Amino acid sequence: MSKIGQRGIHYLQQLNSASFTTVSASSIEKGQSRVIDASLTLIRERAKLKGELVRLLGGAKASTSLLGVPLGHNSSFLQGPAFAPPRIREAIWCGSTNSSTEQGKELKDPRVLTDVGDVPVQEIRDCGVDDDRLMNVISESVKLVMEEEPLRPLVLGGDHSISYPVIRAVSEKLGGPVDVLHLDAHPDIYDCFEGNKYSHASSFARIMEGGYARRLLQVGIRSINKEGREQGNRFGVEQYEMRTFSRDREILENLKLGEGVKGVYISIDVDCLDPAFAPGVSHIEPGGLSFRDVLNILHNLQGDVVGADVVEFNPQRDTVDGMTAMVAAKLVRELAAKISK
Repeated sequence: MSKIGQRGIHYLQQLNSASFTTVSASSIEKGQSRVIDASLTLIRERAKLKGELVRLLGGAKASTSLLGVPLGHNSSFLQGPAFAPPRIREAIWCGSTNSSTEQGKELKDPRVLTDVGDVPVQEIRDCGVDDDRLMNVISESVKLVMEEEPLRPLVLGGDHSISYPVIRAVSEKLGGPVDVLHLDAHPDIYDCFEGNKYSHASSFARIMEGGYARRLLQVGIRSINKEGREQGNRFGVEQYEMRTFSRDREILENLKLGEGVKGVYISIDVDCLDPAFAPGVSHIEPGGLSFRDVLNILHNLQGDVVGADVVEFNPQRDTVDGMTAMVAAKLVRELAAKISK
């Protein structure tokens, strides 16, 4: 929590304890609701503006729109991912590279990429909003983006807990489950890690419980315990571990997903990559995917990609020259090209 937020809550507590005044629960609730409404209004109006622009330009069946969710408090180790969205944006437009993707799409074309800004997570938390309501705000923000055809959400995390409200929103808005391609060093499928049902290590348990995914393919796994495998079996998850990647490569580089459901959602935890390629993560796990491995999987994937996220980049652990920021930005660029059409 920011110092300003701490001072504000401390002041409210002082007022509440004073004999001459009381801050009622209903007053606090009204204040929280006003902050939430203002936050959603910002996203709504930005999405309307970007959606109208894309529609006026014409020719786009699907257009990627960035939405930042700077949330880090559900991380079980370090909370640096909360600072990632602005660093990723800065790297996307870094002058060291051009604005064309490997597939030849031009990022400066609004029909390929727009940006509706960030959900103000810290401001919402500073006024005492709990995670149940915060997750709903994230879901509603995603739906506001999707309401503006042909915009599709590409969410910048943040820790991996954000994937639950995002995928929930995509599934609910489209009216059915999606197939999920999840690249990560960890399965993030604990039932309730360290007593937190919204832990970044439990997001995919919530997704599968809610019926928001028909198929869940987890690729790059190399830190998994008994519970991770048991939960995978429970939910019918297709877990591809790094120890068998050489055998599985042909399958993973020729995936066809989304048939019979509402499309494909891609969730990329930056630590799916070997730390040689992406050192700026909270949980460093050697033996991961190369960057080209990931791009081969993405580029060759057949399916209608309806949304995506890039999560768990931790700027506080990145190299001085921002190597991992550039890696995360490249993932975003290539995902934008995959989504837009």
